[in-house]
Amino acid sequence: MNPSENRRGFLVQGAAATAGMMVTGTAMARNLGTDENRPKVSPFVSDGSNGYPRTHAGLGGPVGTATDRGKLVTGFRGPKLPPVPLTTPDLEKLPFEMVKGVKEFHLRPMPVRRELLPGMDFHLYGYNGTMPGPTIEVVQGDRVRIVVHNELPEPTTIHWHGLECPNNMDGIPFVTQPLIGPGETFVYEFTIHQVGSMAYHSHVAMQEAIGMIGMFIIHPKVAYDPPVDYDFGLLLQQFNVGPASQIVNTLSMDWNYLTINGRCGPYTSPLVVRLGSRVRMRFVNFSTLHQHPIHFHGHTGWLTGTEGGRTPESAWVPLNTIRIGIGEIREVEFVANNPGDWVMHCHMFHHTMNHMTSQVGPHIRGPQFDSHNHVAGFPQIMEGAMKMSPAAMEKISGRRTVQGMADDWFKGVAGMFTVIRVLPDDLYQQLTETNTPIPTGASVFSES
Repeated sequence: MNPSENRRGFLVQGAAATAGMMVTGTAMARNLGTDENRPKVSPFVSDGSNGYPRTHAGLGGPVGTATDRGKLVTGFRGPKLPPVPLTTPDLEKLPFEMVKGVKEFHLRPMPVRRELLPGMDFHLYGYNGTMPGPTIEVVQGDRVRIVVHNELPEPTTIHWHGLECPNNMDGIPFVTQPLIGPGETFVYEFTIHQVGSMAYHSHVAMQEAIGMIGMFIIHPKVAYDPPVDYDFGLLLQQFNVGPASQIVNTLSMDWNYLTINGRCGPYTSPLVVRLGSRVRMRFVNFSTLHQHPIHFHGHTGWLTGTEGGRTPESAWVPLNTIRIGIGEIREVEFVANNPGDWVMHCHMFHHTMNHMTSQVGPHIRGPQFDSHNHVAGFPQIMEGAMKMSPAAMEKISGRRTVQGMADDWFKGVAGMFTVIRVLPDDLYQQLTETNTPIPTGASVFSES
């Protein structure tokens, strides 16, 4: 299935955010224009040496060239425009108001409930009714004011992870400020001079372990070259919730729920992109103990930034597995030139399962026998451990963002796991701009 080349591109976007706007991460069609006002962009033509194929997998030019593994291949978005707004699947953005030239945000630390999987909602701490907290999105040069209203039953502070703010705004209890007591308000205010992917979180250790984190994204005034068509924020966490409990055990050194933006696969919302587009993914690891080697299938990308900001192009590293340590932030860019549904997951094997607990009695991976051989530990059990009600399955398979996937796709997606859906032009438009039913398996492609 090949996309129609004369129906590509995106509507030119305005500034990254407007006053008082709240955008949900799952609103895909919001950034699209009509066929008439989409710029007509021809794909790169692969000539076997220095071209780059936009509609099928391929390496492009020789090592070190601009088209090497898509390194500097542009997407459909024009140059010298404001950056495309961030998309945070399954999370909202924090709204603001302009008050005498200052972007004023109101952040409310509070107890929350979060449904990590359908029917499995737990007591956590978060901000403004959600965990992780809503994403703060600003532009370099902004003056920002964050008014913190503590609605927790205990004191807290906010630290601005990666930001070079004034010392008295750093949010460290007793070192730079007093704790913000229950019912109290504290105002953080500073001017943004950096650019990049950062975060905000409590600096009280057990509060961090129970979920108090949000993304803080700073855009340049003009998009980096090459500009991306999609910009995704993905926050990684881990929790321990014991049997018959709804409360996170912050003292545990073991984990059984691994999340992306506060959800476990297959409840994570897929990243839906148009074939041939350039994509950025910003990974924030706020897990308690573990690094996460995140592996994405079907494509090769480039490490383009960290929590310290943009990496010089000469130092970019090609990869399709990016190891993200605790507290680290990594930015990866790639050209989505391989159509289909591609999984992305942590490659620590125990992190690709849901609700792992120790078994009672004989180990389920016990030795298996036949008449001739003794094979230890096999067969491994792939499915059937977690049954879901029809209502729960509707939350998984009834979403528009998963229509067209294989019939039992959710059986292969668990834990710190999601899917990148790279869709040809006609299927992308059908999914994002219409309510037309899409046949099962329509987005699974074979070699043409």
